[in-house]
Amino acid sequence: MGLGAGGFLFLWAAMMAAMMLPVVAPVAGLYATSLASGSRPAVRAARTGALVAGYLAVWSALGAAAYPATLAGGWLARSHPDWSAWTASGIFAATAAYQLSPLRARCLTHCRAPFALLFRMTGSSAPLRDLRAGMLHGAICTACCIPLMLCLLALGAMSVGWMLALTLVVAAERRASRGDWVTRASVVGLLALAVAVPLHPGIAAGLHMPAAPMPM
Repeated sequence: MGLGAGGFLFLWAAMMAAMMLPVVAPVAGLYATSLASGSRPAVRAARTGALVAGYLAVWSALGAAAYPATLAGGWLARSHPDWSAWTASGIFAATAAYQLSPLRARCLTHCRAPFALLFRMTGSSAPLRDLRAGMLHGAICTACCIPLMLCLLALGAMSVGWMLALTLVVAAERRASRGDWVTRASVVGLLALAVAVPLHPGIAAGLHMPAAPMPM
């Protein structure tokens, strides 16, 4: 991507905020409503803001792992282009398997209904309770989605189209009524990518080095 660590981490944090704010917004809204009868508007806004800040901080911190992963992908694309397509295929296939794993199912159950855990934490008098609750919620949701983020790196970390598609999947999965269908559909899509990318390596732009133009 031609970015140093600082530039990449800044863009990653902005990207995570854009992607995950629509996901955490319903949680923040219900959380603010739960505080309505017991706090002033300014206190309610501050506590809700701390919850959201903690949530986004965890997703932003994930950039510390995403940056070396991106560097490794660039090295693989330059040094071993034949391997890179199969690596991307393996990432997609492994993510499809993780989507259906018991661990992810437990994490997704929390992401769909985090309020019992959040209220137990924020009902205490511990310092920074709302920030810590947001970080805990973010950590569980990150565990739910880390392989999907690895897929995003393979597809192109700053691809707006893939970012939007992933945001829609993550948000739709959190709807208890139809979320399981979205998960199954994502598995089908990931397996299709796993099959397609060895035939069309350019799909995995993050692991693909475009061919140099022929000299005239």
